[in-house]
Amino acid sequence: MQVRPDPGARLIRACIQRDLPFTVVPGPSSILTALVGSGFSTEKFFFGGFLPSKSGGRERELRMAATRDETTIFFESPYRLTKTLTAAVELLQGRQLCVARELTKKFEEFRRGTATDLLAYYESHPPKGEIVVLIQKATAS
Repeated sequence: MQVRPDPGARLIRACIQRDLPFTVVPGPSSILTALVGSGFSTEKFFFGGFLPSKSGGRERELRMAATRDETTIFFESPYRLTKTLTAAVELLQGRQLCVARELTKKFEEFRRGTATDLLAYYESHPPKGEIVVLIQKATAS
């Protein structure tokens, strides 16, 4: 039996491409809400919990994410987000990322772009709240 990709993922990508607003109905976990709202592949994903606070561990996790053929998801602290994005600029070589913040709350935000784009934004707009970082799979379709 052939498994077909989630049709909702195609709909989310179409809304993003057309800059149309949408709402993801949350389940019990910010992981799945962030995944669906990112517009990245939902077929397979890797969840790594919180990124390590020390730079060596954080960079090791980002290097591994760079090789995965599935969407990678991490929790991150608002106090470390710019450090993570700084490391990602070099390690993820232009890969698309999504920072999902304050999911299901008044100031919910999905910001997509390269690590360079996101770093520039968050350096001038310090992040607050709960953050989920998603990294597009290595062989994005």
